[in-house]
Amino acid sequence: MTAGLLFSIVIAYFFILLVVAWYTGRNSNNESFFIGNRNSNWMLVAFGMIGTSLSGVTFVSVPGDVGKTAFSYLQVAFGNMLGYVVIAFVLLPLYYRLQLTSIYNYFNTRFGVRSYKTGASFFILSRTLGATARLYLVVNILQNLLQETFGNQFTVPFWLTTLIILMMILLYTFEGGVKTIVYTDTLQTTCMLSGLVICIIYILNHLDLSVGTSLQAMSDKGMSQIFFWDPNSPHFFLKQVLGGAFITITMTGMDQEMMQKNISVKRLVDAQKNVMTLSVIFVVVIILFLFLGGLLYLFAEQINVTASADKLFPTLALDARYMPPAISIIFIIALISALFPSADGAITALTSSFCIDILNLQTGRPRSEQQKKNIRRVVHLGFTVIFMVVVLIFRQIDSSSMISVILKVASYTYGPLLGLFAFGILTKRTVNDDMVPQIAIAAPILCFGLEYFQQYIFGGYKIGLELLIINGLLMFIGLWLCSKDFQKRGLVS
Repeated sequence: MTAGLLFSIVIAYFFILLVVAWYTGRNSNNESFFIGNRNSNWMLVAFGMIGTSLSGVTFVSVPGDVGKTAFSYLQVAFGNMLGYVVIAFVLLPLYYRLQLTSIYNYFNTRFGVRSYKTGASFFILSRTLGATARLYLVVNILQNLLQETFGNQFTVPFWLTTLIILMMILLYTFEGGVKTIVYTDTLQTTCMLSGLVICIIYILNHLDLSVGTSLQAMSDKGMSQIFFWDPNSPHFFLKQVLGGAFITITMTGMDQEMMQKNISVKRLVDAQKNVMTLSVIFVVVIILFLFLGGLLYLFAEQINVTASADKLFPTLALDARYMPPAISIIFIIALISALFPSADGAITALTSSFCIDILNLQTGRPRSEQQKKNIRRVVHLGFTVIFMVVVLIFRQIDSSSMISVILKVASYTYGPLLGLFAFGILTKRTVNDDMVPQIAIAAPILCFGLEYFQQYIFGGYKIGLELLIINGLLMFIGLWLCSKDFQKRGLVS
């Protein structure tokens, strides 16, 4: 792939996003930016959220992990479906009943200001780390491609590649916010899934295999195992399913970025249809990614390529010795389509949460609409800078599989949110609001201790995705210990 072709693809794709942003961002205001004026089409939200839920990490890491963990990730996807049910019928009714713009304002109503600020702060930390990890993976692939394209003629610094991509995201989200992202995510999800299907068809034809014979070949090499029954394994069925359910509940249902799009839908029933539709499509898409991963390993073995994990798919797709230029172009378009939804929505949601939850932009001292817009723009730019810095930090601590890094970060940072929401919904007790920040910090620290010394505490048992549940449980117990009966009506059923 020539430098000119690569540059043309990126510019053309970005131009399309800018056109969509211009069209949807006309006459926008803060309400448009934060929740799309509560007038988003539920079908567009459901489809677009696939791209946000998957991201470039899924596009690269899930297929790459098949060589090590077979199809075990499908257990997590089954758990995800259970999590979506909880979101649709427990969390969404709560958010709609309270007419929330920021879902963390629930903590203010239920517990107090410190709980509210604690919940919002943990979201900001969680989403910043998770989104930048996803962004880093894709930027790193594009960076390597640029270096191979230009060779010794010109060295493109990694920071410059990151800066250009973030500036692109900033430009098309700066005005429209959620209103724009609902449409751009739909476009990007279409491109990503199209690329996935085309790559599968190409490899099947190249290997001269049918779906059935390819699955048999994967089975012969131990790559198609879905269910794992050893309780000591990190991939044990029960741990994966429960972990997947709670990851979805926290990373989607208790995440402002994901819920910001859902509550932009006018009616609760449509938001519920959105989530349940997403749950089914999500599992189907994960099956396709795992199937692609098996095919990639079969293909790599045939041509004697030893790349694995996150390097497998890019190595095969971007090298003209292995795949034709057309597939390289499709891979780049799909990869960019996976990159933008995982970053644009995150920056927008972080801007919304910081403005509403930390700066009290909607409930604080009176400001004109223009003053609020100016503050929101500064915050939006600020988070873009933060993303730049954190991506550069990830560059220094590179990991072979970023999906494992993201799930680990989520286990530590979303646990306090899980405990807070669970305590508020499941009990009628009020807490000592001043103690909540300390408990929220203590729970992850205790989890780190459990994980670090697990071989001495649990013997052969290895903690996996259930670390998130343990973290939430510790938060719940801490809240219980500093609580008393809660009698106020109307906030919990």
